[in-house]
Amino acid sequence: MEIAQLYQKFRASSSISTDTRKLTKDCMYFALKGDNFDGNKFVSQAFEAGAKYCVVDDKKAVINQNCLLVEDTLTVLQQLANYHRKEIKIPIISLTGSNGKTTTKELIQTVLATTYNVKATKGNLNNHIGVPLTLLTFSSLDFGIVEMGANHLKEIQFLCSIAEPDFGLITNFGKAHLEGFGSLEGIIQGKSELYDYLIANKKSVFINTDDIKQVQQIGAYSKVINFGSSPNNDHTIKFENANPFVTLSYNDTRIESQLIGDYNYSNIACAIAIGEYFKVTSENIKKAIENYQPKNNRSEIIEKNSTKIILDAYNANPTSMLAALKNFKQLEAENKYLFLGDMFELGNEAETEHQAIVDYVEKHFNSNTYLIGENFNKTKTSLLIHKFSTFEDLKPHLKQQNLDNCSILIKGSRGMALERILELI
Repeated sequence: MEIAQLYQKFRASSSISTDTRKLTKDCMYFALKGDNFDGNKFVSQAFEAGAKYCVVDDKKAVINQNCLLVEDTLTVLQQLANYHRKEIKIPIISLTGSNGKTTTKELIQTVLATTYNVKATKGNLNNHIGVPLTLLTFSSLDFGIVEMGANHLKEIQFLCSIAEPDFGLITNFGKAHLEGFGSLEGIIQGKSELYDYLIANKKSVFINTDDIKQVQQIGAYSKVINFGSSPNNDHTIKFENANPFVTLSYNDTRIESQLIGDYNYSNIACAIAIGEYFKVTSENIKKAIENYQPKNNRSEIIEKNSTKIILDAYNANPTSMLAALKNFKQLEAENKYLFLGDMFELGNEAETEHQAIVDYVEKHFNSNTYLIGENFNKTKTSLLIHKFSTFEDLKPHLKQQNLDNCSILIKGSRGMALERILELI
């Protein structure tokens, strides 16, 4: 079936779904396949749940005239998304980076939504499946915001070929997904594929000039919108403090956010710059950012009785872990406790990077440190640091501790699920 024909059936459907447990009535169901699942086996359930069409790539799955047989469902999903992107012709802002992508995306959406009709990637649907699904939810909008994630070279390049962004930005280059990229240089090259696309297609780039590596990567390209602390920028945004919440100012406007950590300054600054560029008023920018609250275990501040907890258990890599520790170190608080979980996808660098974190902790924190996970358990530490191979090993020890009147940082990769510590405090 030609993409143009499939597109007409998509337009006659209510939405796209890849999961029969979550589909909506009159949707178009795509039977995707993975290592441990085959969506072709659930076509009957899809129709029973209300699907209008089912796109399949197994002849055995064709059970009626509304089954649309294609060579490969994933490839067709991506082609359909690109076809739709060309049809709707809206400005698309894309962003990638090692840390802060989702927070920055949400801040940009919050700021632009004060003035425009805008839609963005939900959650972290930022890969080769999530980006097409995101694009297929866009319609008559003033802007679409597409988050792009990657753990190998050429992934951002491929996602750009689907989304065809008009504007782009990179939050930062950090030590994330070292296993896939191989090195920090590989990470920089991979993330910069967004710049490569924008330059090749003469599109616009937002650059944080406080990040020297970004400035170096963009080179002499002319269609650049600069922002940062320097007065020479197109958008000058001054960092004031982060104790604990980030406060900044621009154009005689002072913004007191609900985001902790000076590392969030650049995320907020990016949203301010984009808001200003697209003529959002200072009043609306201030209101949007000051009302934004982090969620989903991202730098959340939680108070339980007399205890203050920074819950940052959505994800972790060496760069974000060190940034969180540095921020926690400078906070004005007594009785500080650390609960740090393993950082994943570091490949051959896992041992070195976990030891580097431990070395920093031993230099700047006291004995109230708890390390959880196989990688942290292998590190060389003093006897004062508590190490546990698994969360289950930690539980009985934690139940015996009195954690009243203290400040706690919880930080680890998503797979560690360290938010479970809250149930034990």
